[in-house]
Parts: sequence; structure tokens; C-alpha cells
Amino acid sequence: MTARIIDGKAVAAELRRAIAARVAALPFKPGLRVVRVGDDPASGVYVRNKDKAAQEVGFDSATVHLAAETTEADLLAVVARLNADPAVDGILVQLPLPRQIRADVVISAVAPEKDVDGFHPLNAGRLASGQKGLVPCTPKGVMHLLRAAGASLPGARAVVLGRSTIVGRPMAQLLLAADCTVTIAHSRTRDLAAECRRAEILVAAVGRPEMVPGDWVAEDATVIDVGINRLPDGRLVGDVDFAGAARRAAAITPVPGGVGPMTIACLLENTLDAALARRGA
Repeated sequence: MTARIIDGKAVAAELRRAIAARVAALPFKPGLRVVRVGDDPASGVYVRNKDKAAQEVGFDSATVHLAAETTEADLLAVVARLNADPAVDGILVQLPLPRQIRADVVISAVAPEKDVDGFHPLNAGRLASGQKGLVPCTPKGVMHLLRAAGASLPGARAVVLGRSTIVGRPMAQLLLAADCTVTIAHSRTRDLAAECRRAEILVAAVGRPEMVPGDWVAEDATVIDVGINRLPDGRLVGDVDFAGAARRAAAITPVPGGVGPMTIACLLENTLDAALARRGA
């Protein structure tokens, strides 16, 4: 069999259109500020894409670009200013940060109600305890993709490969909230291949190129590949061997063009939600 391709570009475009329509009906423009420290080329491309997408849906969007030698204290002062600015609904501090700045300190300094990345400990706690809050964009995007693919979630055996606080752990929480039976697997998991083969829904988020071979994928599984890795020859590949997995899975995301577009679309969704919540709407 050949798996059906889950088109993240199409799903993200539909979500962006829906957000733009909602924003057009508002008497204000949601405000998004992205803080970038330094000149990492990959971060630069990503930040420009975020800013372009935000402006296209009608946000008041801007980037605060600081020098690579910026101190932690100076960055915290910028965050405090944005926290206090009533025109700003969402704040995103682009990672990674330079060595002299502790990412966890900066993330904790962002006002939870403006934390559109969903990384603040308070938002993480809300997600873990089943309360409403801002959810990390990539796991949220994966949930959109699963629903768009028609995956039957209640009772499904879901395996999340990866345990990062940015993707793996919140991903497991969202799947659990959707009534899946969830396993978090990682590098220390015994018989990792067997765990993956039991999955009806397999989410790979480990950051290792093509770590999951096709024969680790169950027949008719839905495979979401969060990884994006550049090979020495310049090709971009995911954490899953796409060709091998596509011969067994029912549906699979490509890399690129799968999860990536959803991350920015869900950042926009979080910003709109934060703007409405701040105004009691």
C-alpha cells in the first residue's frame, strides 16, 4: 500500500484563512512581538516567515532584533517592557539564545497570558492538569493534522517518540486529553522498535535523521514526523524513513511540508486567542 500524504501546507493555509477572517471582524489588531537575539541564519529565516504570516492575517506584528552580545538583564528588560505594553498580546522569544542568556529564566519572565509559544511553566502546568491555557505551537499543530487526516483518537494507541519539553511531553498531554492511550518512548526505551510497531498513531520528534525505519511502522498507522534534519548533501529529511514508512502507514506527513507550516499557523492562533482572552472576549 501507499500512505495518504497529510498536506500540512494545505491545512495551515486553511487555518490562516480562518484566522484572517476572524481578525477582520475585530475592532482591533492583535499585537505580536518576536524577540530575536543575534544573527543565527536559520532563526532569521524563521522569524521573517513568522512576521510575514502575522501581517498577512492582519496582526500588528514586529520583530525586536537585539545584538548577539546582549546581556540577560537587558533581554529581561525588553521582555518586561513588552509585558507592560497594552498593545502587545503575544510575545515570542526566538530560540536558541546566546550562551550568556539562560533560556529558562527568559521564558519564565514572559507574562503567561502573552506566552504564545506556550513554554511558560504556568502554561505547561495548566496543560498537564487539564486546564485552559496557551499550548506549544508544534504539538497543537500536530493535533490539527491528526484531525484533518481523520484519525480516530479516542482509545487509539499513540506513541510519542521523544520527551522534550517543547514537543514530546506536551504532545503526550494533548493526545491523552483526546482520550488516546499514550506511551512516551525515547533513547532509553527497551525494544524501541516494538513500541513503535504497536502504535496506531506514531509521532516522531527526536531530531535524528531517518531514525525510524519503515519496518518500525505498523500497518495502517498514522505517522506524524516532527523532525526536520539537513543531510550533508543538503536534503531535508524527517526522523522517519519516509519511503519505507509510506509503504506501510495509512497516512503520513512529508518533510518538508508537513508539521512545519502548522507551527507558524498555530502561533497565529495562539496570538488571536491571547488577544481575545486579554479583552475578556
